[in-house]
Amino acid sequence: MALLQISEPGQTDAPHQHNLAAGIDLGTTNSLVASVRSAIAETLPDQEGHHLLPSIVYYTKNSAPLVGHAAKQFANTDPLNTIASVKRIMGRGLKDVKTTGTRLPYHFVENEGQGMPMIRTVAGDKSPVQVSADILNALKKRAQDTLDGKLSGVVITVPAYFDDAQRQATKDAATLAGLNVLRLLNEPTAAAVAYGLDKGAEGVHAIYDLGGGTFDISILRLHRGVFEVMATAGDSALGGDDLDRVIAQWLMRQANIDDDAEHHQIRELLDVARTAKETLTTQETAPLNIQLDDGIQWQGELTHEQMNELIDPFIQKTRLPCRRALRDAGLTVEDISEIVMVGGTTRMPRVREKVGAFFKRPPHVDIDPDKVVAIGAAIQADILAGNKPDDDMLLLDVIPLSLGIETMGGLVEKIIPRNTTIPVARAQDFTTFKDGQTAIAIHVMQGERELVLDCRSLARFELRGIPPMVAGAARIRVTFQVDADGLLSVAATEETTGLHSEITVKPSYGLQDSDIERMLKDSLEHAQEDVATRTLREQQVEADRVINALRAALKADGHFLLKQHEFLEINAALDDLLRVKEGTDIHAIKKAIEHLEEITQSYAQRRMDSAIHRAMKGHSVDKFTEKTDYA
Repeated sequence: MALLQISEPGQTDAPHQHNLAAGIDLGTTNSLVASVRSAIAETLPDQEGHHLLPSIVYYTKNSAPLVGHAAKQFANTDPLNTIASVKRIMGRGLKDVKTTGTRLPYHFVENEGQGMPMIRTVAGDKSPVQVSADILNALKKRAQDTLDGKLSGVVITVPAYFDDAQRQATKDAATLAGLNVLRLLNEPTAAAVAYGLDKGAEGVHAIYDLGGGTFDISILRLHRGVFEVMATAGDSALGGDDLDRVIAQWLMRQANIDDDAEHHQIRELLDVARTAKETLTTQETAPLNIQLDDGIQWQGELTHEQMNELIDPFIQKTRLPCRRALRDAGLTVEDISEIVMVGGTTRMPRVREKVGAFFKRPPHVDIDPDKVVAIGAAIQADILAGNKPDDDMLLLDVIPLSLGIETMGGLVEKIIPRNTTIPVARAQDFTTFKDGQTAIAIHVMQGERELVLDCRSLARFELRGIPPMVAGAARIRVTFQVDADGLLSVAATEETTGLHSEITVKPSYGLQDSDIERMLKDSLEHAQEDVATRTLREQQVEADRVINALRAALKADGHFLLKQHEFLEINAALDDLLRVKEGTDIHAIKKAIEHLEEITQSYAQRRMDSAIHRAMKGHSVDKFTEKTDYA
């Protein structure tokens, strides 16, 4: 019997109307797209039934690029035109890519005017953003073909430890692919949603996400329907690719292959290593067959014990971020209720064994670790698309590194500390340093150290047209705003005039592989040193302020307000301050400032008297004392 759809009078949309939305896991090794259909979130297969789309693009001269399985077959025969693992270089500069210690079989060229590297192919130079857009295009087509309609929006997942540049590059790729991004969602948070931890699982959960190219650990607390990320840590250049590489290096030693092997040979070795790694997930030994350049076939085997010995140092590297995340959250392993495993690399028994030992409890492995992130993203996309208006789930992510601006003396004033919940907006007031200053340069910084030299520059912009005032009179409010995607915008406003300038931070390159880890480690190791350095710089800045103000005063009226011996005494004290300011004795600088201020007190009084006299000249005293009534 046919069912009739009944609408209330005046209702414009049918009650069953469903906005098509999808969740996309844009992965290093494989990517997936998922959607909620008939109230069930599931990954969408291609026409051949494959759910995983290899994150590989093959470029040819006169035809459209091939993506996924079709591209993978050319990885060994035409490696320079077959781009894989592009996620590892998203949002990174050419210098960063060349110093990662990772040998990538591509020809990189510099994009003039930008820090973004370009990959030379027969189809032209391609940026990582363009390659990622081609992968997203393939996923979009799969979703629209399966769902039989146009997507209203997507949620794309990113590693929790992706910095601003890497997130922006991901969003740019989506824009290039014609996708409306509802939100960039941190992968560990998406995994927690997929596991249903938002459905009554009150408590603290650890999400251990080891994918093909990145590692994240996030500590989440669920309380009354609110998912709060308490802390996050990780390494944006550590994953299954590194395990493949160390196994391939072992293979090269066993087969006596030179380190300067050709690109196609490197690709073949990586394929053999990856196959062996996957085989050892379920078996004790893996056969090895390598075709050498001289036509000889080398054969061998890799045992479970041999592989564990090779990969243990990399698994060990994930423990440090885990400890740091727990410390930042103020927790111990005993406080963790559940551990969720995410990412294809967590299929490996050794990884599960080591993680279970660290957290002292077996991890959750119920959902396919390859699919869990895409499923969580699909659930969130369904909510954001308006298909579940009554769903009150709230996801609160955090920023991985502190954000601030450069101040006088090369210091960094932090405006938003790391692990602050997003979205967030914070403002702080600053002022001018010199008399008559009509512009101020805003230098946006990211990092944990006290000095600009030790942090990373994100962007620069200027606020011009400030009315000339004495130093310190202007009031400039700088506002930092981080949206739910983790993307930053900065605005500066001169409060007395309303003069305004702003910038959306969009750097063309990101942090190097170990930068985030180094920044946090250095901030702890150099904490006392940094405090002392900051105190010194602040004292030097104060000395500069006093020196500049005094020099301006002496130039204006010192010649007729000071006697010769006073002028000489003040100049001697000024020279003494200039001398000690260049040193590192904070006490000496402070003492020299106090001495200079002491001997210029009478001069300052004379200047004030002179200014009052000039203001009153030609006016009667009564004019300055008459009362005024105000309505």
